[in-house]
Amino acid sequence: MYSFSPEVRKALEAMPVPLAYYTRDDKGHIEVALVSDGLCQMMDADREKLTALLNGSLFDRVHPDDVDRLMRTVREFAARLCGYDVIYRGKYNPDDDYHYIHSIGRFQPTPDGSDLAVFVYADISESQSESKMLLESYEILRKDHFYMDSLTGLPNTNYVHEFADDRVERIYKNGREAAVLYFDVRGFRAYNGQYGYEQGDALLRLVADVLKGEFPGAIVSRGSQDHFVVITDYTDVDSLTARVESANGKIKAGAFGNTMGIQVGICLCNEDMDTVTALEHASHAHKQIGTDLNRVYAIYTRKTDEKYWEQQYVLETFDTALEQEWIKIYYQAIMRTKTGKAAALEALARWVDPIRGIISPGEFIPVLEKYHLLYKLDLYMVEQFLKEIPKRAEVGLPIIPISVNFSAQDFDHADVVGALNKLFEKYGVGKDSIIVEITEQDVATATDHFKQQLLDLRANGYRLWLDDFGSGYSSLNALSQFDVDVIKFDLEFLRHLDDHNGANRHIMKSFVELAAKLGIRTLAEGMETEEHLKFLREIGCEFAQGFYYYKPESLASIIYKMRKGSKTITCEMPEERKRLREEWKKANAVPAL
Repeated sequence: MYSFSPEVRKALEAMPVPLAYYTRDDKGHIEVALVSDGLCQMMDADREKLTALLNGSLFDRVHPDDVDRLMRTVREFAARLCGYDVIYRGKYNPDDDYHYIHSIGRFQPTPDGSDLAVFVYADISESQSESKMLLESYEILRKDHFYMDSLTGLPNTNYVHEFADDRVERIYKNGREAAVLYFDVRGFRAYNGQYGYEQGDALLRLVADVLKGEFPGAIVSRGSQDHFVVITDYTDVDSLTARVESANGKIKAGAFGNTMGIQVGICLCNEDMDTVTALEHASHAHKQIGTDLNRVYAIYTRKTDEKYWEQQYVLETFDTALEQEWIKIYYQAIMRTKTGKAAALEALARWVDPIRGIISPGEFIPVLEKYHLLYKLDLYMVEQFLKEIPKRAEVGLPIIPISVNFSAQDFDHADVVGALNKLFEKYGVGKDSIIVEITEQDVATATDHFKQQLLDLRANGYRLWLDDFGSGYSSLNALSQFDVDVIKFDLEFLRHLDDHNGANRHIMKSFVELAAKLGIRTLAEGMETEEHLKFLREIGCEFAQGFYYYKPESLASIIYKMRKGSKTITCEMPEERKRLREEWKKANAVPAL
């Protein structure tokens, strides 16, 4: 049973508004926890007598025609199946006439999670002024500590859940539009870490003050931690978003230290939308901003919701997709420019979902990256390839190396080297059949832990390729720190080969020559024309990848084409690959690695 502190009990009992608090005892029985002076006066009884009456057979004093309706409403309200807002006829004393009593009940959250309900009463048979008092009681309840955030002085989430729908309804009755805004303070944890919790609290109070100033008359409340909710009216979207931008600027300017400001999800409501739904929509919109520091706000649309649920589907079914092997390997050939034969294959993930159909990598990979799940996918791809080796051998396909993309994030969440070693031991396959691809961006920004992992990869016999070379994070220093076998030129080089007087032709030629002197071979992505192939041969780029040769396809598709006599990938044999490697080393005066 909930117990009020002496200070709170004294304050509530002294209230002139007729109200009573009810709670449950340890056995689940409903008992009166507190009655106000206002209710004692209305019922013409002292507190002890009134408490005993309310705990007893109060229905004995209800008009017989109203008893069933009132009892049913009480039961449904206690089970949280309905609200409580009733008018009934009741007596204060057995010899009295019946009075028309209007009663409103609400559940009220408590710090210890107790089941507490408050009922407000008005005798509407006496005077209309009592009805006015009933409405004003809302304002009194707002000031109760259960509805107030102690740090900022703003209403809290309990208050929003209790009164927000009423506010939105009034906005529409006044002929205006309503909006729900979900605010998040960017980088708040880092701000606390840099400036201390005292300054962090000061920042939250600043945000509260700025939002109250920008949205006068609105419900401005604090949610959990560094989140705030505003429920307001608006005339047009431009003026609404201008207030958001203004708030962001004032918070940045007024903060003690450097802060990234706020990011805001906005839901423009309609009359049929409750505030819980609107708040969910605003939260979904906020999540679409992600790490984009150039965006302050996002407005919810149906497309936003669809994108959110698509992401949720990926998260919720990802493990099942791995277990059921819905994610398939598609192979794209990496061709040797000199011979036109496949020297390796790149493994590309394709999600073939029984419910959603094809889910593109552009949809699921960003979600997995955001929630740090890429390592599961990348290790899964390696194992799927190892599982398919017997199928390749069965139909006479030569076993050529496969490259798998790994992210720096993988090495933070898994022992990648250890996991690879276990897989190759499990399937009894040589490590020369796998190539680990790491983007240049990851290498250029590598932590000490990641650098050590890359060194361990090489020490354990795995080949390392540097992907997306020259994509914007180019760091020649990376070539001096790590032994890499191949650098893959970003596809933008070939795509814009002749821009700016053919600058990329000269850049690629110079890089191929430099790489060869370092004992590093080169591969160009994005080869789509005969002219591209001719240029790559001229500059000595050893490998190429692109639609000019073959598009990505599954092993099942490759086998089907073989059996139908259609054109398939021509692959190098191991002896040929070894010979060509030695020829390249000799031509470039590269010592054996």
